Amino acid sequence: MSLIRKRLLQLVLVVLFLSIFTFGLMKMAPGDPVLAILNADEMIVTDADQAKLRSSLGFDQPIYVQYVQWMTGVVQLDLGTSYMSGKPVWNEIAARLPITIQLTFGALLVMVCLSVPLGILSARYPGKWPDQIGRIFALVGASIPSFWLGLMLIYVFAFKLQLLPSTGMGSFSQMVLPSITLGFSLAAVYARLLRAGLIESLSQDYIQAGRARGVKEWRLLWLHAFRAALLPVITVFGLSLGSLLGGAVVIEILFSWPGLGSMAVEAIFSRDYPVIQGYVLLTGVLVVVMNLLVDLSYYFIDPRIKQGKEKSV
Repeated sequence: MSLIRKRLLQLVLVVLFLSIFTFGLMKMAPGDPVLAILNADEMIVTDADQAKLRSSLGFDQPIYVQYVQWMTGVVQLDLGTSYMSGKPVWNEIAARLPITIQLTFGALLVMVCLSVPLGILSARYPGKWPDQIGRIFALVGASIPSFWLGLMLIYVFAFKLQLLPSTGMGSFSQMVLPSITLGFSLAAVYARLLRAGLIESLSQDYIQAGRARGVKEWRLLWLHAFRAALLPVITVFGLSLGSLLGGAVVIEILFSWPGLGSMAVEAIFSRDYPVIQGYVLLTGVLVVVMNLLVDLSYYFIDPRIKQGKEKSV
């Protein structure tokens, strides 16, 4: 319970910091949202029209008053109304979040299918050809920028071979390329983390004792060493999942995927401040919540952590 209280306090502090940072940054950003809302580039806008809209939006009040009013709404789970669509920001996020979750699931599936076999084989045969393949994969995956990989996949599979669509969503085939683009770089990181964790776990005394007693190698690997090796993997996984749920901005733009990332970019170009602020707050909350779930999962994955906590009390 102390861990949950600590994380909840951390969540409050993160939201407060992000709110101040985001709100201040929006006020310092170039451009005028009033002119963007009135579409001043395409039609004549009078000073009276601008003054009326500024007053209705509260822009004529001091900045600290505007911040307090906005935070009052946030505390009441009201993120405001989009300047462009006129819809509540919660509705905008709710419409985009399932789409981003779908892409996140595809990327994680690709990551697991690549990283787990490579990590296990590299740990079981260190220094041999499976390990060398894993090293090459990790080096390539960490070196290639995601946007470049996405462009290459579009060129080969969508343009040259015409096997898969390059944009849009709604079908399984449209998920393949963006999921591979996101999952490939993640798999390179997690394969090396899993390899390092497994090598360390397999060298522990209890594993050696199990081998001496004749316990089968697969049982030692999956039921004992693998669980212990997951701890560093899950630590990084919490951060990755929070970022993915916040929207993989570049990939969503590249593949015309209408998720949270593309929503944020559209809001930035149109100076839709409530949407930007709501997106940043949501991303921060997701990262903190994922870290809380990661910390709680330690107690189920490795009982030694729970035992050590009980002994220290």
